[in-house]
Amino acid sequence: MKTYRQAFTLVELLVVIAIIGVLVALLLPAVQAAREAARRVSCFNNLKQVGLALHNYHDSHKSFPMGWIGLDAATNRPYAEGTPGWGWAAFVLPYVEQASLSDSVVNMTLPILDPANQVARETFLPVYRCPSDVPANDLFTLGTEGSPSTPLTRLAAASYVGVHGTVELHDCEGLPIGTQCLSDGTFYHLSATRFADIVDGTSNTFAIGERSARVGFSTWVGAAQGGDEALARILGITDHPPNSANGHLDDFGSQHPGGTNFVLADGSVRLISDTVELRVYRGYATRAGGEVVQLD
Repeated sequence: MKTYRQAFTLVELLVVIAIIGVLVALLLPAVQAAREAARRVSCFNNLKQVGLALHNYHDSHKSFPMGWIGLDAATNRPYAEGTPGWGWAAFVLPYVEQASLSDSVVNMTLPILDPANQVARETFLPVYRCPSDVPANDLFTLGTEGSPSTPLTRLAAASYVGVHGTVELHDCEGLPIGTQCLSDGTFYHLSATRFADIVDGTSNTFAIGERSARVGFSTWVGAAQGGDEALARILGITDHPPNSANGHLDDFGSQHPGGTNFVLADGSVRLISDTVELRVYRGYATRAGGEVVQLD
């Protein structure tokens, strides 16, 4: 007597598919969360390395690096929109294991846009990129000030910018030659901030913060003369809380759930919540504001 093996019915097959779909739906968020946790740790480690580099620079030069170097090419007097434009991250290259790049590729005596600096300005450095900042290009095209759709140059992308404080970067535009553009943060035009200048306390003052490419591209290179929002590509202000829906290019933000990483002047790294009180947030952006504030 013959026996026949019973096949799956259509209903059974659909039930199995549905169960697999539910399991996948439950598994994917866990996998994504694990990946983000790994990326966040890597980002944290990058910022720790940057914080250590700032301290090593301070040990060697008795101050933190300039926010950016802007001079009038004809007179060598301070000029916020001048050249060569190199920013804080370019000055600490030897302290983030990029001494060969600094010595053989970056010519800081020439403007960023000089043809001799093409390789330097297009060199992407993973230490300056947060792995969570995806998708993002290693290079981006910087437009021309007043005509952003007109290409000016290509720059290496980065995720970390210096803290200019609470003073608008736009205030640096149009200043006459011979005027230094000052601010209340750790980094600004021709700055040379010392530990002694951070009277609010190095553990109560931001030095570096994250910026996501979702808002706009930043760079480690510096402020390219004549570039669109050139200063905001290397520095940020605390106009709005991190990841604010009302934020602009010069604000801070990240793709980490719930907050943005900052390096404090003491070299430590903290995740600052998106819901931080604005008064507290701005207090940590100043080096000598005298604010009595405390992060949770």
